[in-house]
Amino acid sequence: MEDNVIRQNITETLESNYMPYAMSVIVSRALPEIDGFKPSHRKLLYTMYKMNLLKSARTKSANIVGQTMKLNPHGDGAIYETMVRLTKGNGALNTPFIDSKGNFGKVYSRDMAYAASRYTEAKLSDICTELFKEIEEDAVDYIDNYDSTMKEPVLLPVTFPNILVNPNQGIAVGMANNICSFNLKEICEATIAYLKNEKADLHHYILAPDFPTGGIFLYHEEEMREILNTGRGSFKVRSKYIYDKKENCIEITEIPYTTTIESIIDKIEELVKTGKIKEISDVRDETDLQGLKITIDLKRNTDPDVLMEKLFKLTTLQDSFSCNFNILIDGMPKVMGVREILSEWCRFRQKCLVRKYNYNIDKMEKKHHLLLGLKKILLDIDKAIEIVRNTEKEKEVVPNLMLTFDISEMQAEYVAEIKLRHLNKQYILNMLKELESLEEAIAKLKDLIASPEKIKKVIIDELKQTQKKYFTERHTSILKHTEVAMQSPEVFIEDYNVRLFFTDHQYLKKITLVSLRSSGEQKIKDDDIILQEFDSTNKSDLLLFSNKCNVYKLKLHEIEDSKASQFGVYLPNIVDLEENEQIIAIHTTTDYSGYILFGFDTGKVAKIPLLSYETKTNRKKLIKAYYSKSKCVGIVYGSEEDYIKLIREDGKAALVQIGMISEKLKRDSSGIQVLNITKKIGMFKMEKVYEIAEENSKILAKSIPTAGKQV
Repeated sequence: MEDNVIRQNITETLESNYMPYAMSVIVSRALPEIDGFKPSHRKLLYTMYKMNLLKSARTKSANIVGQTMKLNPHGDGAIYETMVRLTKGNGALNTPFIDSKGNFGKVYSRDMAYAASRYTEAKLSDICTELFKEIEEDAVDYIDNYDSTMKEPVLLPVTFPNILVNPNQGIAVGMANNICSFNLKEICEATIAYLKNEKADLHHYILAPDFPTGGIFLYHEEEMREILNTGRGSFKVRSKYIYDKKENCIEITEIPYTTTIESIIDKIEELVKTGKIKEISDVRDETDLQGLKITIDLKRNTDPDVLMEKLFKLTTLQDSFSCNFNILIDGMPKVMGVREILSEWCRFRQKCLVRKYNYNIDKMEKKHHLLLGLKKILLDIDKAIEIVRNTEKEKEVVPNLMLTFDISEMQAEYVAEIKLRHLNKQYILNMLKELESLEEAIAKLKDLIASPEKIKKVIIDELKQTQKKYFTERHTSILKHTEVAMQSPEVFIEDYNVRLFFTDHQYLKKITLVSLRSSGEQKIKDDDIILQEFDSTNKSDLLLFSNKCNVYKLKLHEIEDSKASQFGVYLPNIVDLEENEQIIAIHTTTDYSGYILFGFDTGKVAKIPLLSYETKTNRKKLIKAYYSKSKCVGIVYGSEEDYIKLIREDGKAALVQIGMISEKLKRDSSGIQVLNITKKIGMFKMEKVYEIAEENSKILAKSIPTAGKQV
């Protein structure tokens, strides 16, 4: 068996098998060229052009797909899908190239399937005149199709920068492209400005991307300049909506190009089900023949603008578009900014015009050559007639004319074919006039070819005509990012009352009061105990104090709600604790008012303003949260009017009002002596007292330090 195994170096295998495939995908499938088309688009449109669908009536899409298979060897499904995207009905392009009839789906819908090709009809749109205007005049190269039975153009001689007017996306091997679309008028104006002055500021002409699905472009000048200059960058587009006060609903009428109705609705439904959004009572798709519409019914007293800001943040009602202007230039992929793309397009367009003019010059010079021969004959027409009449054999007529009048074989053939009825005075005069006009036209075209500036003027005139004829208003409106109502992140967090349970085994439960009222006994592990239980709100900050003198900070809304029947969240899973570190106390706050008190076995108490733990940045961990050189025996929160109970190891205790203890601004302060201790007897515990019972009144301290009394 081993004799049949061919051993080959993997690099050789990749070079011989994978590299040709990769190059084929890059060059012949996924990336567009300077005319703005991928090969599949070009083959389809050229087939439709050859079917005379630019001027004739629509034909069945199935007919077009079948004819295209002569150029494109892929299946009919792939060809028809390509065709769908180019249609006016699908709405994927700013300038659709196919005038369609029937259901071609919608670019903004994932589930709205297009009809089968046998049910739909299509022809080329009027703008395709600008694609094929010079294709019969040798403006571009032709190559053989896949079986060498037909010729197809390598590029289409487009008269406007289509590469920037319509969106284009593709994934090749090891590279991709994502080109956003711009408004036709703006691109034409920018190209004209560039042709007049290569250093022109294109930003004055190209305001922002423009998508066929509309929406609102969030304009940021630095982002826009980066995209125009480098071809890379990203920007945000958000949906358009109106609030119907009478029906108390929001109607979304335009969405970003990168999303679909279904994905938006699915996400909103998910947010409602998980309780992250509670202001919505219903959401539905009301898209009809009038266009896109998503309706969101609101609950009473809901602020629609605040809700939409929340939806912009949590759904694709606001979405990002990442630009990657990767285009094939002379068969090589290249990422370019808009200026460089316009430079390449202008070079391509100039080349097309020069080829067209040379083709027409050759054609006119041929005719000019024939007419010169005719002119010589017409000087002595009677002699020419005599030669024809007296020549015995037909094949000798041309050589005799050539010999007598000193003309070429081509000229003699032309003269010999002239009909007898044309040998009149009027015909002769018309021929001589045409000779003069041909000489003028040839001279004019040669002058054009010799002057790049004059060719630029021709391109400018073409762009002006295209702009005037096919101009459309912007679909995507522009909103400066400074005008966007930036809501505080706190607005997006739902606030509600919760009760927290913190256990010795490091579990934390956050239970809504509504859930708490309907629940039974709190479930904890068999050998676990609840260390702290108190009420808070979902918008609070959570402080976690550890035995290593660190404090960890979390947002309480980031911790999921629990039920009484659950253990809750295990804090070491969500907090990056040090080795052998444990949380020993927790506290929540919204305004960082009041004090946090640390009691030590030395009888000292450190009273630290809670404000010392507030940070302007979102730091997750603060070191030296409290004094580390003495053993901490209690951590409590309180205000000046509250009381704390200090207990010694021998049972003596003292009740001290927090206002009697002076505050320390340093978090790791050792505090002041509040309870007197001995060498053998230290402080055992510190806890908060919520009401002064009769037994506690006996140990109430009138001054500090206090020796405490036996309880």
